[in-house]
Amino acid sequence: MAQAILTRADYALVQLSRALSPLLRVLADLEHELAGERLAHVKIEAPVFVTGLARAGTTMMLTLLSQAAGVATHRYRDFPFLFVPLAWNWFQDRLGGAPGEALERPHRDRIRITRESAEAFEEPLWQSFFPRAHDPLGFHLLGAGTRHPAFEAAFRSHLRKILWLRGGRRYVSKGNYNVARIGYLARLFPDARFVVPVRHPLDHVRSLVEQHRLFCRYAAEDARVPGYLAAAGHYEFGPQRRPLNLDVERIGEIQAAWRAGDEARGYARQWAQVYAHVDRLRAEQRVMVVRYEDACAAPQALAKQLLEFCGLEDPDGRVAKIAATLSAPAKAGADGPAIWSETRSVAARFGYTRT
Repeated sequence: MAQAILTRADYALVQLSRALSPLLRVLADLEHELAGERLAHVKIEAPVFVTGLARAGTTMMLTLLSQAAGVATHRYRDFPFLFVPLAWNWFQDRLGGAPGEALERPHRDRIRITRESAEAFEEPLWQSFFPRAHDPLGFHLLGAGTRHPAFEAAFRSHLRKILWLRGGRRYVSKGNYNVARIGYLARLFPDARFVVPVRHPLDHVRSLVEQHRLFCRYAAEDARVPGYLAAAGHYEFGPQRRPLNLDVERIGEIQAAWRAGDEARGYARQWAQVYAHVDRLRAEQRVMVVRYEDACAAPQALAKQLLEFCGLEDPDGRVAKIAATLSAPAKAGADGPAIWSETRSVAARFGYTRT
């Protein structure tokens, strides 16, 4: 229930981090200066950004890649003091404690986690430097022409900290909203790789609707939940939900459907905007689009393709071992005709038909 998302200690730490937010950005710079000699030798080489609409399989991709040799990722333990990962992890190490028993995450989707599991935690950094990153009436696309020197310096510093902290050579992240920033990230890191899963819109939208209802129930049981999720940069579902606007001509359409109570149509419009954008990008050599259904049907083949595309290796077979456990989830239910009417033209570009 709500306890699966939020303990009293979790909430207190998040509240503290939000109250200290301006100070934490200053402390992040200080941490960089204090660790300057160590970080100076850390190279950001071909970072990998896993991105796409939530429930498309981004966690699956991150989990697989996190097991490759030399990979460094964010972990659950890094939240909420993302700005000072070296200090925060040092403090936790001094407190001691084992990772704990692996438990199913609050999504109730069979994925089991501990505080050492890889997770998406870039978004608090982005929304700190880009205050309109989740403005429901904003245009969220960040292209190659985007310039933000303060963020760029802080972001590169943060990646070096994660690489040093985890003893890794290659940074891998999951960030659902980074799908809107591929152009910008490609300019910042000319050797970056982007992995973008796509899922049949009927199943995908049904899953999103199901998750939205689940997280609204959590929030009804515990009013602190939406604020906690917003602090972590999660606006995909729940009462704090906000659209991702990637078509300047269609801003407001997603929200209009949601306000009218048509959850499926709103998410279908979101799907169409996101994957029309992805379709325009997938000719790029650095973008790998993975169909979720293909990944579930042949996970070992997927793992091999992912490693090859990203230039990673699996000498201990850990990626292959995780791949062997993957399977498709049960289907959810939602309004099929409404979903298909909004998504069919884009879905066809990815080889999807209604049946």
